[in-house]
Amino acid sequence: MRVANRKSAGFTLVEALAALAFLAIVIPVAVEGLSVASRAAQVAIRKSEAVRVADRMLAELLVTGQWKRSSGGSVREGDQDYRWKVESQAWEKDTLKLVTLQVTYAVRNQDCDIRVSTLLDPDQDQQ
Repeated sequence: MRVANRKSAGFTLVEALAALAFLAIVIPVAVEGLSVASRAAQVAIRKSEAVRVADRMLAELLVTGQWKRSSGGSVREGDQDYRWKVESQAWEKDTLKLVTLQVTYAVRNQDCDIRVSTLLDPDQDQQ
């Protein structure tokens, strides 16, 4: 009668512990990677929404001429709030004005902002 070779019967305790140690290192790294990717996606979505808000607000301010009188405000898009601020300053050349709209938005309780700018001739009627 032959006795079965015990080494080929399964994993040793050392091999099982090494596999568990490897998993204990890899799983937290993978979870952190997913968290970073999720945050990056959320930031990208909010930033693209803020750019749309900024484009729309700047166009509205220019068309109505409110860029001369208004300094800022807030707007709600869906369930998100955006704060905006408009500034104008003389441009280095000619009589043009540089009009800049800054939109501030929150991502995971951290404020971020974007700016859009345009040049315009204040002597021309924008309407």
